[in-house]
Amino acid sequence: MSRHGRVLVAMSGGVDSSVTAGLLHEAGYEVVGVTMKTWDYETSLGGSGVSRATSGCCSLDDMNDARAVAVRLGASHTVVDIRAEFGDWVIDRFQTDYLAGRTPNPCVLCNTHIKWAALLKRADALGCEHIATGHYANVREHEGRWTVSRGLDASKDQSYVLWGVAQAHLARTLFPLGGLAKTEIRRMAADMGMAHVAGKKDSYEICFVPNDDYRGFLRRRVPASAELSGGPFVHSEMGEVVGRHEGYPFYTVGQRKLGIALGEPVYVIRIEPETNTVVVGPRSALASQTLTARGVVWGKWDGLNAEATLHGQIRHRDPGLAALVRQTAPDAFEAVFEAPRDAIAPGQAAVVYDGDDVVAGGWIDRTRSPEVAAEADDFIALPTL
Repeated sequence: MSRHGRVLVAMSGGVDSSVTAGLLHEAGYEVVGVTMKTWDYETSLGGSGVSRATSGCCSLDDMNDARAVAVRLGASHTVVDIRAEFGDWVIDRFQTDYLAGRTPNPCVLCNTHIKWAALLKRADALGCEHIATGHYANVREHEGRWTVSRGLDASKDQSYVLWGVAQAHLARTLFPLGGLAKTEIRRMAADMGMAHVAGKKDSYEICFVPNDDYRGFLRRRVPASAELSGGPFVHSEMGEVVGRHEGYPFYTVGQRKLGIALGEPVYVIRIEPETNTVVVGPRSALASQTLTARGVVWGKWDGLNAEATLHGQIRHRDPGLAALVRQTAPDAFEAVFEAPRDAIAPGQAAVVYDGDDVVAGGWIDRTRSPEVAAEADDFIALPTL
């Protein structure tokens, strides 16, 4: 009988999840390893000829690495096929967002709608009280609510992608790596006899997009996207057509390399799907000070009774900035930053923090420039911070 009961560990075959399993085993848990197969190459790549070896995850080698770690720990291991669920929620939404001119965040979608639900379903079937992942984050109970907070290693912190995990799911979640640095993790893997994963490189690609080529992925998934080629690049200040693009889904807000020469750098300012138009302009035109987030999930608090000065983050590696935040609906908030931010992209997530704790996160719906925000009746004047 284990000292702490059974825990289902999500094992990708990488160093983080391997050490997670090892630490829980050493702590006295009975580890049950599971590797989730989220997609298949043949279906998703459509016979493109992209090899498995060049992909980001879910390879046979990764599954074998995970199984080898489980065997070393004396743990059971199984591969769970969740391709249908993953495709319906994550890949389809990824495709839909780009076709709507938004910039999707599939990792948040996966965590919110797929990964935790799939893990807990298997945990229940196998009699596991808890689930555990190799995320660099922390979770604790705070005044009756489960709160996600930043991991110790700021360069690896993953709290930003966890804002959508439901309270009931967080209550059963363990993050053993939250108080550790990446350098420690690699050393621990070697000390635990896991040399085959200790030096494995981290994957920063979207797991179902080989070689990080999302344009090629979309072209294979949506052949009709080729018909969008030739739409106009329109300059945001001159109002003139300054070139032709390859199709609006293949561009993201803030992108610079556009294949047009205007004598000065220009960036994607916004995307207009209705007219197949990509609006470009100088970097100054990227600035927005206000955003509205919808589909909000509340974390540390169950809502805001009044305006609050929090720390707002608009992308994963964003250092963030102070913002005045007010709740505008049960599942929406508005954030006004103390200074303009570059390239706030609709479709990405906005996450607001109280110190290191996640207060809430949601999907960026719209933005306003400093000039427009200042003229709006509902503009919130930001106090001196």
